[in-house]
Amino acid sequence: QVQPVESGGGSVQSGGSLRLSCAASGYTYSNYCMAWFRQAPGKEREGVAVIDSDGSTTYADSVKGRFSISQDNAKNTLYLQMNSLKPEDTAMYYCASGRGYYSRGYHYCLLLRDGYNYWGQGTQVTVSS
Repeated sequence: QVQPVESGGGSVQSGGSLRLSCAASGYTYSNYCMAWFRQAPGKEREGVAVIDSDGSTTYADSVKGRFSISQDNAKNTLYLQMNSLKPEDTAMYYCASGRGYYSRGYHYCLLLRDGYNYWGQGTQVTVSS
């Protein structure tokens, strides 16, 4: 199924770590983007990290140096390793997939919500101080 399914959320103290997983199969495009978004109560959904089908990655400034996105193609699984967690990282985390963009034959990904057409149900991450 193309519908992503997230797991791995939970509650941790500030400074702790979590690893989120996203199982997604059935995506047949050779070029694609897999991303993590998050949404805190009362706030807009924001992009956290994205990985292109060629392995290149992009991170939101707020998580650079602390979060790491990766994928295991053999297992059709996307990961988000989150270290040095802060209370402001508390949110529902969503996995999303999309075809990405092309410019002069070059494929690239953006952390924009409109670029993704398959979304998981989300997994809650809560960081206490």
